[in-house]
Amino acid sequence: MTHNAYVITGEKEKTLSYVLEFLLHEYGLKTEANPDVIVRRYSLFSVDDARSLNSIATLSPIGGEMKALVIVADRIYHEAQNAILKLLEEPPKGTVIILAVPQMEMLLPTVRSRVLQLSADFSHEENISDEARAFLDATKAKRTALIKKLTTGKDENERRANRDVAIRIIDGVEVATYAKFKIENERTKREALRALLSDIETLRGYLYDRSAPVRMILEHVSLCI
Repeated sequence: MTHNAYVITGEKEKTLSYVLEFLLHEYGLKTEANPDVIVRRYSLFSVDDARSLNSIATLSPIGGEMKALVIVADRIYHEAQNAILKLLEEPPKGTVIILAVPQMEMLLPTVRSRVLQLSADFSHEENISDEARAFLDATKAKRTALIKKLTTGKDENERRANRDVAIRIIDGVEVATYAKFKIENERTKREALRALLSDIETLRGYLYDRSAPVRMILEHVSLCI
């Protein structure tokens, strides 16, 4: 391996499971009770978190010649991404850096150009979150009630948590739509499903903005499924 900075996208628990297997098979890093495999989870990865990561990266491995830093983040400030550019471009000797994020589009082009993308196929219906499954199975009235609940946060923390749920719903709708697209043979229906997949990709990007119109996005998706 000549490059030790990676990114993987998808639902965080599944991507983390894949990452831990990758570290074991590709780098021989056992992940259970190993101080050289450091996993950090963030709802929002900030500049302070980036500084902390840069500091941790300079530390030598404890039990061997390699260590891994795994960052699992729902969102990453652009300023924080800029703060780890050098780390991603030139990780310290013996250090593997892996970013696990919901989607590639949330990363700056300068970050994407410095990492290799790990590929794991999560496009199966069993990977749909409980929130997304409930949304997909709900009646129109229940969806309307759920959307209202997700757009009435009392403070920023609650609104952020609601956006996270909305993102998981969008991710699940995408998986379910893609599953239908793969088996649909009728041309008009395939075109409609393709259009919905395109909409989902665009709308999900908006949800990473703290001022995202969550109600409008979910209502649009609800009408299309």
